Amino acid sequence: MRPKQQPKARHDDLFRAHLDQIINMKHELVVLADKIDWAWLDDALAACFSDQGRPAESVRFMIGMFLLKHTYALSDEQVWERWVRDPYFQYFTGEAFFQHALPHERSGMSHWRERIGDHLDSLLAETLRLAHDTGALKKSDLARVTVDTTVQPKNVTFPTDAKLLETAIQQLGKLARAHGVPLRQSYSRLAKRAAMMAGRYAHAKQFKRMGRELRFLRTRLGRLIRDIRRKTRDDTDLEEAFAVALGRASQIRSQKQRQRGWKLYSWHAPETECIGKGKAHRPYEFGCKVSLTTTNRRCKGGQFILHAKAFHGNPYDGHTLREVIEETQALTGREIERAYVDKGYVGHDAPKPYRVFRSGQKRGVHGQIKKELRRRSAIEAVIGHCKTDGHLGRNFLKGRKGDQFNAVMSAVGYNLRLILKWLKKLLCKIIATIWGLIIQPSALKWAS
Repeated sequence: MRPKQQPKARHDDLFRAHLDQIINMKHELVVLADKIDWAWLDDALAACFSDQGRPAESVRFMIGMFLLKHTYALSDEQVWERWVRDPYFQYFTGEAFFQHALPHERSGMSHWRERIGDHLDSLLAETLRLAHDTGALKKSDLARVTVDTTVQPKNVTFPTDAKLLETAIQQLGKLARAHGVPLRQSYSRLAKRAAMMAGRYAHAKQFKRMGRELRFLRTRLGRLIRDIRRKTRDDTDLEEAFAVALGRASQIRSQKQRQRGWKLYSWHAPETECIGKGKAHRPYEFGCKVSLTTTNRRCKGGQFILHAKAFHGNPYDGHTLREVIEETQALTGREIERAYVDKGYVGHDAPKPYRVFRSGQKRGVHGQIKKELRRRSAIEAVIGHCKTDGHLGRNFLKGRKGDQFNAVMSAVGYNLRLILKWLKKLLCKIIATIWGLIIQPSALKWAS
């Protein structure tokens, strides 16, 4: 059902502490909360809710919690704990009085991720509107952009054959116990020891012995798969309950190190992909590819992110450029005149190929274009800030929707950090100007 509105004041509110009396109303977080168009966000997210059922939490509270979480790089638990003791967080989410206890359910953020996963562009568009209204971004800055891709690592450990085989054996045994399927042997204890010994042999470079332990694990996993299939053959409900787990276990048992095609790198996150970006210190990363679009020049408030999107299937960078440019233009409402990319976009499919300039390109690069092309590498610093100061460096959310949500909200949090910094700088300038007008310099001169 549509979210409920913020509760109105009660008759006993005279004895409660008003937030506007205990906080600094000129604080940048307070100014930002007053500038956000919460009513527009409510209308933009109206399609995510039905007309029946229990009313959801208010849009300002839940969206405010998401914005605070990704602005300050907090986890779900941390942002809830800080909300209770931080009056500025409570004011940002629409509270009128200081709350000493959490009046909402902690599971609400997980439910809201599922609801608003397809309407995240509204939040990114709102950050760009705020930047424009505060003077941190001009509309002319949106005409020339820089596009690049990076890897958003998933919260998985480095995949090894021994670890995946042991995980498959343990998960199948756990599922069999949950559904009451008696196994001839679970191989839980033997698999744990074999995986441990395989790691020790690999560290000692005794690869023949390591291979023996891997064959032992594959053999036991095959026995377990066949045993479960025999005992669930005539039961439709059990076959349906074990279908996904048996498919993953069969994939792990059959896949080889150097085979082509799709491979399973994590049991709990099967959408994880192996991506190589050519880094010497990190040859392979496990997650999904994310495309970021920023302004080419550094605006007054900084270099803002205009578009962010997660791509699955490890696509070629050049094959994502058309979609990225079209969605960026639809999001900003401004046609892109020039786009600057790196050498990985050779053979791209942009709608206007002669308006795309690659690093190292010589033909057609002169004057202002040459200066703007040198600014292309500034996007690397933006990606670094999204990973170190935000959540782009490690994605803890589930599924492909979680990948998309984390990528877009990392961009939203980065833009909000720039806006907060810009508002704080504006406030300091205003105070300095007022102070200079109040205190006039003395006309007396010091004796020499």
